[in-house]
Amino acid sequence: METKRKALGKGLEQLFSNKVIDFDDFEKKIVNETKESDIVEIPLTEIRSNPYQPRKNFDEKALLEFADSIKEHGVIQPIIVKKSIKGYELIAGERRTRASKIAGKETIPAIIRDLTDQEMMEIALIENIQRENLNPIEEAEAFSKIIETSKITQEEAAKKFGKSRSYITNILGLLRLPDSTKKYVQEGKISMGHARVLSKLSDPLQIEELATKIIEDELNVRETEKLVSSKDMPKANKIKRTDTYNPKHSIYENIMREKIGTRVKINNKKIEIPYDSDSDLDRILEILGISMDGE
Repeated sequence: METKRKALGKGLEQLFSNKVIDFDDFEKKIVNETKESDIVEIPLTEIRSNPYQPRKNFDEKALLEFADSIKEHGVIQPIIVKKSIKGYELIAGERRTRASKIAGKETIPAIIRDLTDQEMMEIALIENIQRENLNPIEEAEAFSKIIETSKITQEEAAKKFGKSRSYITNILGLLRLPDSTKKYVQEGKISMGHARVLSKLSDPLQIEELATKIIEDELNVRETEKLVSSKDMPKANKIKRTDTYNPKHSIYENIMREKIGTRVKINNKKIEIPYDSDSDLDRILEILGISMDGE
């Protein structure tokens, strides 16, 4: 791990520390610490998007304008990529790559770095959050995936990405919305504020009905809140906080499972040992050396 971190460079070391950093500053550091001889031209046809890229929609008009600039001035700052089995995967520079293709370029200057899948996921999210390119649903899905795969709490995610705990809770709440309402949010027909109010409801039909009313009657967020509070609507349950993950727990779980022959779960300062029947419970107690008759 030490050797790999050194190979990543100072910029990436800083990115994957627990400190919140500025993505633009990180990218500049990567470029500045790279020798010109290490910046290579790679074929655009061999580059594919970061598989963990949370952003699905790109402003076509802005890309066309960017492409015109590239035709005239070229790509000023190299992209950052990871070598894959076939070609390269983007780490940073999605818009530069797309605009270069539109501009008719065949190659693009690039810096090659090695990252894990987890790091690829985090860097894509950090870039998009700080550059405000994601719609609320894309951002919610990205945060959800990070929390699930990293086994971190919402509070830890908030610190890592420079957000408040309430922001993370609210953004994740959007994932409870029906698909039709999520689409309205993605299309910008309903704002984040509207969506947050709707996410507090538990009945999908009521949510869809209100979402349509928001659009048709052009309701603002305050009017939506009043409408929701004036009706007898069942509220959704709050998202349960993810417990902090400790890698040692997995080791202990495996050791105990081998000893007593059943799956063991260690979490939140508790050890859970399930059993199938009274005889199975007696078997487990015997293995653990526990006697009910006081022997």
